[in-house]
Formats: sequence, C-alpha cells, structure tokens
Amino acid sequence: MEKTLFEDLVQSLKEAKAITNGKAQASRRIEVTAPDVKAVREKIGLSQSEFAHLMHVSIKTLQNWEQHRRTPTGPAAALLKIVSTAPDLALKSLHA
Repeated sequence: MEKTLFEDLVQSLKEAKAITNGKAQASRRIEVTAPDVKAVREKIGLSQSEFAHLMHVSIKTLQNWEQHRRTPTGPAAALLKIVSTAPDLALKSLHA
C-alpha cells in the first residue's frame, strides 16, 4: 500500500473515532425515516405474510413494525420508502 493511502486511512480512522466519541461532527449524515408500515402494506393490498415474504422478514418482525414495537432501519426503511412512493415499480422489481 502506498504511504499516502495508508496515511489517509489512518486519518479517516482518527476522524471516525472523534465522531464516535462526540468530539467532532460528521461531515454529512443521511437519515431515512420509514413510512407507516401497516399503511404501506394495506396500500398495496397484501396480507401480512405476503408482505413479510416480499420484504424478506419474518411475520413477527413485520408485526412488530406495524405495532410500533420496533422501527425498520437501514435497507428495510429505504425499501419501505420505495414501496410507498412507487408501489407498482417496486412490486414489479421485487417479483422479477
């Protein structure tokens, strides 16, 4: 590895540690908020088991999301946003 690449990597790790410890602000932060899961599921007309299968999660996980005991995060939240915004395209893509 080139010396400059290694130095960049070390600097990045130091910055990450400072951000984690609250000593520095992240340069950017992206936050995806998931829409109401039950409303999305009902909007596209799927049962809980069908929607759970589509989302690749267990029915129990889906029920926890719908009853607000848990909140979908990361890729699941992003996928829910896509399904909510463009259900026809999302369903077509996920069933392909």
